[in-house]
Amino acid sequence: MNNMLNDRSSALSLLRTRRSAKPQAMTGLGPSETELNEILSIAMRVPDHGKLHPWRLVIVSDDQRDQLAALLRQALSEEDPCATIAHHTKEDEFAHYGGTLAVLISAPIEGHKIPVWEQQLSCGAAGMNLLLAADALGYVAGWVTGWRAYSERVRLAFCGAGERIGGFIFIGHPGRELEERPRPSLSEVWSSWQPPRL
Repeated sequence: MNNMLNDRSSALSLLRTRRSAKPQAMTGLGPSETELNEILSIAMRVPDHGKLHPWRLVIVSDDQRDQLAALLRQALSEEDPCATIAHHTKEDEFAHYGGTLAVLISAPIEGHKIPVWEQQLSCGAAGMNLLLAADALGYVAGWVTGWRAYSERVRLAFCGAGERIGGFIFIGHPGRELEERPRPSLSEVWSSWQPPRL
């Protein structure tokens, strides 16, 4: 793996060099039960206005991957009746990617004084903390969505009422060297506030 990426020599080095991995390129086993518990505990240490924990994490165990593949094939048939054998094969492959699979669930509490938008932001932060925790323990992680995250059949298999899938996060070992990707320049995303005339 590129020593310049996911550099664990210090907290700042990891933050400066963090890079997701492609789940389809992961190999080997994911974290041990103890490591996974630590990763999930770190994922929970996020801003959470109202102490609502409006998110959940569902682990799909290795012996459930065939069932996940069957669910995805059924959902794909409903989403796209014209899906080819190659499309269905891709879902089988997705269900059997290497490492550990954690499904991030957004579970906002409707009608609370904390707006749903803030609760959804907290869910996103939990996902980001999970990625960082995995990297800090020497693994790589990849967070993906795609059509599966928006399929009603897949949603019902993981979520309760009012919940939705925030993403599928795979945690494992890189099957190939990580490569940096382009990042925006500060000038593209940073500016000084210009107060409006009142």
